[in-house]
Amino acid sequence: MPPIILFPFYLVVTFAPLVLAWLQGLPARPVQDELATGLGMVAFSILLSEFVLSGRFKVISARMGMDVTMRVHQLAARAALLFVLVHPFLYATPMLNHPRPWDGSGQLTLGLNVTSALTGITGWVFVLIIVLTSIWRDQLPFRHETWRLLHGIGAVITAVAVTHHTLASGRYSADPLLAGFWIVLLAVALGSLVKTYLLTPLRQLSRPYEVSSIRKLALKTWELTIRPNAGDALRFVPGQFVWLNVGNSPFSLAENPFSISSAPADRNQMQFVIKEVGDMTRALPEVTPGTKAYLDGPYGNLTLQHTQATGIALIAGGVGIAPLLSIARQLKADQDPRPVVIVYGNRVAEQIVYGDELLELVTNPGSELVHVVSEAGPDWRGQTGVVDADTLGRVFKQHDVSGWLFLVCGPPIMLNVVEIELKELGVPVSQIVSERFYYD
Repeated sequence: MPPIILFPFYLVVTFAPLVLAWLQGLPARPVQDELATGLGMVAFSILLSEFVLSGRFKVISARMGMDVTMRVHQLAARAALLFVLVHPFLYATPMLNHPRPWDGSGQLTLGLNVTSALTGITGWVFVLIIVLTSIWRDQLPFRHETWRLLHGIGAVITAVAVTHHTLASGRYSADPLLAGFWIVLLAVALGSLVKTYLLTPLRQLSRPYEVSSIRKLALKTWELTIRPNAGDALRFVPGQFVWLNVGNSPFSLAENPFSISSAPADRNQMQFVIKEVGDMTRALPEVTPGTKAYLDGPYGNLTLQHTQATGIALIAGGVGIAPLLSIARQLKADQDPRPVVIVYGNRVAEQIVYGDELLELVTNPGSELVHVVSEAGPDWRGQTGVVDADTLGRVFKQHDVSGWLFLVCGPPIMLNVVEIELKELGVPVSQIVSERFYYD
């Protein structure tokens, strides 16, 4: 399935309930009532589709990119929240009333009873809580794993409650065809949870890894190396990432996405460059060789696949060097003759990793390694500042970059600046590849 098909397919699923309701040919109600019902059905369809978007299905993420998939997930949830919030307040017909014997089509009443009203209120409240706690998750006073567990439980409660509310009180959802649509969509949603939290961990149990080494690379930055207990390591494309779980059961929620820094050419192990920023990463000094590890992947589209670029530009900020390091290492292993320019930005020089090896990765004619440090010490001899228009202009003005591929990985602010400035330099959007995993 080509990527261009995915979005129209999503729209078809989202608006199918409206079409199925219209096809029933029921007498029209006041415009406010029809609008309220329509918003409710679209919101419900979006909410059930959210389970699939967050389910790490490669048929979706491999075509759209995991970052795009998650961005759609976040924006769709906010749209659904808006529809849900206004849905009950648009009805012109009183909500709690009893169907009239002469109103067989439900034109004069909403058909709510106490139970369906309660499940509707439950869904309304839970959608509000789920979306708001997702937006401000970094400000919550508990661990990410706790938020993730509560997020999942809340999503299931919402899906089940709203399904009951829709089937028990929905005028149009009384139709077997539309009712069947909701049941199938609910089954797909809950099935995606089974896939993510049961089937995937079971598969991981059959292919365990263990930590072979852990060492400090730079300021608050570590190198973690894992090996499979048997056979070769997971096959991946340079630049991809995995969900990594170290020291816990594969059924644990204590997993985090980390880019692979080793090259696929190194088939007996996998390496990661990890910065201390959270509960799991701050515990890295306590990890010992032999610790069990599990991974789910690979994911990500920050790769060189399907490109005929005449040169490769790798632009990294901080720990964003990890996936680009994998790409550079594989280019070296393949003896790729193309020029490789690495622009590597950090706050201080003490954060630079693999300084000597990076020099060995830019030996082709036209290749270059450029370090940029924003807080330079007295002994610093490289460029000072940030990776911005001036930096990119100085580095790439000597190259004909019309046929180059630019891969960018780093903090969100850096990504925004670099993407804008590369366009200003005349680089086509199709030749700029980046992935971002943090949004407001």
